Amino acid sequence: MLVANRGEIACRVFRTCAELGIRTVAVHSDADANALHARVADTAVRLPGAAPAETYLRGDLIVKAALASGADAVHPGYGFLSENADFARAVVDAGLVWIGPPPEAIEAMASKIRAKRLMGLAPLDAAEVTEAGLPVLVKAAAGGGGRGMRIVRRLRELPAALESARAEAASAFGDGEVFVEPYIEHGRHVEVQILADTHGTVWPLGTRDCSLQRRHQKVIEEAPAPGLGAGLVEELRALAVRAARAVSYVGAGTVEFLVADGRAHFLEMNTRLQVEHPVTEAVFGLDLVAEQIRVAEGHALRNDPPPARGHAIEARLYAEDPAHGWAPQTGTLHRLAVPPGVRLDTGYTDGDTIGVHYDAMLAKVVAHAPTRAEALRRLAGALESAAIHGPATNRDLLVRSLRHEEFTAARMDTGFYDRHLTELSRPAPDPLAPLAAALADAHGRSRFGGWRNVPAQPQVKRYTMAGEEHEVRYRHTRQGPTADGVRVVHADAHLVVLEADGVRRKFTVSRHGDQVFVNATTLTALPRFPDPTAQVAPGSLLAPMPGTVVRVAEGLSQGAAVQAGQPLVWLEAMKMQHQISAPVTGTLSALHATPGQQVEPGTLLAVVQETSS
Repeated sequence: MLVANRGEIACRVFRTCAELGIRTVAVHSDADANALHARVADTAVRLPGAAPAETYLRGDLIVKAALASGADAVHPGYGFLSENADFARAVVDAGLVWIGPPPEAIEAMASKIRAKRLMGLAPLDAAEVTEAGLPVLVKAAAGGGGRGMRIVRRLRELPAALESARAEAASAFGDGEVFVEPYIEHGRHVEVQILADTHGTVWPLGTRDCSLQRRHQKVIEEAPAPGLGAGLVEELRALAVRAARAVSYVGAGTVEFLVADGRAHFLEMNTRLQVEHPVTEAVFGLDLVAEQIRVAEGHALRNDPPPARGHAIEARLYAEDPAHGWAPQTGTLHRLAVPPGVRLDTGYTDGDTIGVHYDAMLAKVVAHAPTRAEALRRLAGALESAAIHGPATNRDLLVRSLRHEEFTAARMDTGFYDRHLTELSRPAPDPLAPLAAALADAHGRSRFGGWRNVPAQPQVKRYTMAGEEHEVRYRHTRQGPTADGVRVVHADAHLVVLEADGVRRKFTVSRHGDQVFVNATTLTALPRFPDPTAQVAPGSLLAPMPGTVVRVAEGLSQGAAVQAGQPLVWLEAMKMQHQISAPVTGTLSALHATPGQQVEPGTLLAVVQETSS
């Protein structure tokens, strides 16, 4: 079987194939030549290039790869071409088995516009939207994952939202069609997993709640959706089966709804496996990929699905900085390990590089337990104690979200992060972490580098932690290192035990270059003397992430007058577009960004000189 995808989902499908004795074929871009999914497959075929449009979105190349490798089946995973009817037809026309629904079903439901009409609904006409009809949501007709979506609260922002959503959708899915629908402010995102065979049986496999989202992309999902009345659950299941039967659906799929004021509002049907499918697998004791394969082989489902047991919660671990606009992060993932008792689905292993070309998700961590409270506690504890060494991640945000009173009481909705992001992303680092890092660092160096001839001479080290600079002072004595107010019980290069206020605490320390990882806290070691060349001019616009300049505002040139908040430059990183705006009203005194330019974090894009008052 060839998997027409990459990363975590490719590895997950390969795992089931190995259990079933099915040999596997991976496809990989040049950027993914050493990616985990390319390494674990039995065969790997190169797709020349790096951008999705020239690699994973090239159905013709993928079909060629399947034929050349001797594969006889293709699994699309999710994203990329998974909901592309033309690709499904090309696979079937090539004599290969398509592990998915019929192309006609994909065609009917893959466009959210056609899906709504099939369910008796219709999108808004963008030209007829008025201030009274706001807010509205601009949404990509194809694909998913929150790409190509924009909330519009002011009518004057609608044209720009349509343009940027089209560009992002075209880049992610190869289809720039978008539409407009009313935006429901305080709804819950609830979905029903379905599984259908070729013999007319459709299983509605319970509900999932996916309300915790950033940029309309799900972050935490759970099954079953908590707090729904039995009548509403039955209505959701019936609507999901109706949608599946309307298009003679076959295989695994998901029907999505917004639930508000006890009413279900149909959103779309995803004709593929969802990222969050593991929570349904855990609750029903199923392997949905294995079931997809069985259905494709013509096997019939039983009349009824297995009974649901317990509760499962999944958290998506991203390489991103929630406190700074969810900016994606890149670099080396030195270590990724979670405690036993939870499920880890990932496309990375220790030492892999997180690049700029694809989604920023590192892994999915899933906990299953008899009750929701137990599953929450288990998942939060596992994330908190996980070893994640490398670029910044959303791990701390996930832990705080899972323990937030609104979430534990199941009172969340899709506006959860709009209300709580500041408090949840506010750094709460361990104040003793810098001292532990300094002591471990000193022990790991030679006597001539880390130890002084004069024992009483204070040692000074500087770190940044959660965006703030911390200076650490300690002394070496004949009895060992000491610091004010803290007793050093033990210190070596990897383990430090400190006692403060009668409480003894253990710190595990790992260092990779300038980055120091102390328990769940990440620090960056600073040079003893700051580099004066690192200063930037006031008004400098620096790239917040690595990526590609995809657009510069039309007509923008050096010397132009700009207004505070005016969009100037657009970057694309990890399949998302990010807008860089003028910080103040003034004059554009320098413009260095050009379309197509590859930039690293801190690259100077432009300088805006503030107008003097």
